[in-house]
Amino acid sequence: MGRWMARAGRELLAEAGMLVLPVPPHWRRSSSRRYNQSGALAHVISGVSGVQLRGDLLRRIRATDQQAGLSRPQRASNVQGAFKVAGEAQSDVQDRRVILVDDVLTSGATVDACARALLRAKAAQVDVLVFARVVDGPRPPI
Repeated sequence: MGRWMARAGRELLAEAGMLVLPVPPHWRRSSSRRYNQSGALAHVISGVSGVQLRGDLLRRIRATDQQAGLSRPQRASNVQGAFKVAGEAQSDVQDRRVILVDDVLTSGATVDACARALLRAKAAQVDVLVFARVVDGPRPPI
């Protein structure tokens, strides 16, 4: 999957001086799952593209509820303020383009919260690379 993502995002990954960052899990969830799918994808993307992986810059500072089953506004509220760039890492993010990697984009609330934290740390630009996008079901015609 990571190789597919690197191929799909090759134009994003072509610029020099950028960073690849996975969406971080909270440490409690990470220790219970023992697997971070966003981190695994970011690792492969970094290896294929040669873009530096920095999984230590963005942190989930607050445990959040699972997003499944929440409405769009509830999802946004759930992750609001949950991510932060570590104080000592802000200089590593400042003026850099960042590719944020996640496995699935549903409402966009999680990547939005991550991007806001990165932009507060003065990242020059944040792009998102995901494996899958959940779309709403078919809507009736107008």
